[in-house]
Amino acid sequence: MRIDTERLTICDFTPDMAQAVHLGSLDKDTRRFLPDEVFPTVEIAAEVIADLIGCYDGDEGPFVHPFLLRDGTYAGYVQLVPLEDAWEIGYHTVSGHTGKGYATEAVQGFLPVMMARLGLKQVAGVCDAENTASIRVLEKCGFRRVFAGSAMYQGEEKPVVRLLYTA
Repeated sequence: MRIDTERLTICDFTPDMAQAVHLGSLDKDTRRFLPDEVFPTVEIAAEVIADLIGCYDGDEGPFVHPFLLRDGTYAGYVQLVPLEDAWEIGYHTVSGHTGKGYATEAVQGFLPVMMARLGLKQVAGVCDAENTASIRVLEKCGFRRVFAGSAMYQGEEKPVVRLLYTA
């Protein structure tokens, strides 16, 4: 996959990205909101990347793709993962690149391509209710709130916001 947006390239992971993925996973926001996506070693990041690369040819997912700045710097990832009843969008911008609109740009570039590929009419977004930056990204991308309340999230009962995008 290769999607070029105004400032980003969304592509497939390659094994040589393990160091950048490892370092990008260690920031405080990942530890707080996505603890299952913290990779404490380069070797663990490499294993995860290998698994994700193996999903690219199928239709079952998850589909996780890095987004790179024009100079090739790893700035984060965007993903579409299957839930029990829907597909969920996800994304993370690494520390040092947040607050610049990269997540919004990545979601806007990635979502229509993946929805067309998988024949989807709608995609969900689920966020920890305290992750206001992530909620803003989804709202800027046309997602609308359909639920706010307590639900299972990251293995525990938490206040969450669920949003829905309909094509």
